[in-house]
Amino acid sequence: MTRKSKFSIIHRLKAFPFHSLHGNSEITVNIIKRCIAILFFPISLFFSLKTKINAYPIYAQQAYTNPREANGRIACANCHLAQKPVAVESPSAVLSDNIFEAVVKIPYDVSKKQLLANGDRGPLNVGAVLILPEGFKLAPPSRIPSEIKEKNKGVYISPYSSKSENILVVGPILGDKNREVTFPILSPDPATSTTTDYLKYPIYVGANRGRGQINPNGDKSNNNPILATTPGEVTEIRESGNKTFDLSIKTPDGSIVDQKISKGLNIIVKPGQTVTKDTLLTNDPNVGGFGQAETEIVLQNPNRIIGYLVFCLAVVFCQTFLVIKKKQFEQVQAAEMNF
Repeated sequence: MTRKSKFSIIHRLKAFPFHSLHGNSEITVNIIKRCIAILFFPISLFFSLKTKINAYPIYAQQAYTNPREANGRIACANCHLAQKPVAVESPSAVLSDNIFEAVVKIPYDVSKKQLLANGDRGPLNVGAVLILPEGFKLAPPSRIPSEIKEKNKGVYISPYSSKSENILVVGPILGDKNREVTFPILSPDPATSTTTDYLKYPIYVGANRGRGQINPNGDKSNNNPILATTPGEVTEIRESGNKTFDLSIKTPDGSIVDQKISKGLNIIVKPGQTVTKDTLLTNDPNVGGFGQAETEIVLQNPNRIIGYLVFCLAVVFCQTFLVIKKKQFEQVQAAEMNF
């Protein structure tokens, strides 16, 4: 809201004949409420825009400068504890300043539904991080072929940060339609880049499906089974509203310990059952997990390819001439023997 518009609203409020509304208090209250709503709307809008939206892989982007730790572990594994397979396909070699595809495959059973934050069941989301060699980066839109654009329709891939253009992230996106994510990559040109050379480089990839078990603040999410906090006997299971339950355990000293069972979890114990500490009280709701893989790519010099082809051609010619010379020598030997 501009300064001029603010003053115009104030002048209108001052000029409004409130004295004529003393006889009707209900109308006066309604008008005052509307004026307050008009004045506070820009303020509420400002604070709503400033609110951070928490979703992976934003968690990792905010907490880690580099998602790959020194031991090779990718940061996503800190929250997504279950291990799942992942695969990456890329060319074994690529020329400089060329566009190529790196396809990350995230397999999972699409018939399974994950436990959402509100306790309901819903489809799994997927996310991936691709750690490329220094100098490799996301291909500019103007150079991406139309067939790759069609594959990535509705998928937004972005650099991990302004300083890490060689690290790409995507997600969360719907998993049932994106079990394969295609990353369009632009290879560097060593002639113009001082950080790359014509060498073999590693590519690291991490991909997760479903929600994590640990929140960024270290607390457990509801995507975990409930464990018994104390040994004893399950005495009562009662519904506490909104499909949540309270489970009571009588300890050996006679005290009662209540545990909250959140919505969406299935209780697997019964009243009268004896449990020990850390016994599973519910099923494990997690159907997702995280996996990481790696591959290698060679940044190939075209002059080396030409040199290799020339070398192979020279070897072929030498072998051919050697065979011809051998035939001639055999003919000479045969002529001398007949003489």
